[in-house]
Amino acid sequence: MSSSPKIDDALREAIISKPDVILDDTDVMQALIAANERSMGGNIVDLRGIAMERLETRLDRLEDTHRSVIAAAYENLAGTNQIHRAILRMLDPVEFEAFLRDLGGEVAEILRVDAVKLVLESVQNDSDPAVQRLGDVLSVAEPGFIDEYLTQGRGGAPRQVTLRGVQGADEHIYGGKAEWIRSEACLKLDFGAGRLPGLLVMGAEDPHMFGPQQGTDLLTFFTGVFERAMRRWLS
Repeated sequence: MSSSPKIDDALREAIISKPDVILDDTDVMQALIAANERSMGGNIVDLRGIAMERLETRLDRLEDTHRSVIAAAYENLAGTNQIHRAILRMLDPVEFEAFLRDLGGEVAEILRVDAVKLVLESVQNDSDPAVQRLGDVLSVAEPGFIDEYLTQGRGGAPRQVTLRGVQGADEHIYGGKAEWIRSEACLKLDFGAGRLPGLLVMGAEDPHMFGPQQGTDLLTFFTGVFERAMRRWLS
């Protein structure tokens, strides 16, 4: 004659009075299911247990997706706020030189990049005193340089926004910071009919800061605002 150990009366009453506590406890339910499978033996297939395992797997996947969606939404909101703050700061200066200096200063800090450089194509050289004064953020290149830089000599039409990793950054653009730059965002600028294009380059030491798999919507918006601000100064 066999006997099973009796549950403590207080515990038994607690379970009967609040069965939802047991059902809501994942660890307890898994332990009960495992004990039930052991009692049935190895030759019996418990379809209900299999179904529950599949449901638990689906639930785990749904929870992971939910967390990913929330994280992506938060990251997008943070990125939008960051771009808006950079634009507002960029629109503050009332003088062109201050506007350019802010690009390499507070605007770069807001965008969390390590270098910002504005490249303007021109038939003249960069010996102009204003260009030399702003050499940290402004440089002049010969016509055709920007498309060549964006396509890396492979031809084709360059995109308005190019995000990529960098090995051996161009010293003409980054100067002494070139050896530290590992990724960059290149924003091609259209200053209107009759004017040569420009290029705004943002460089980062972090190799994962910019990459071709990332979205470009926010930077495209930033590019449009920057173009309009530059047209105002150029006019």
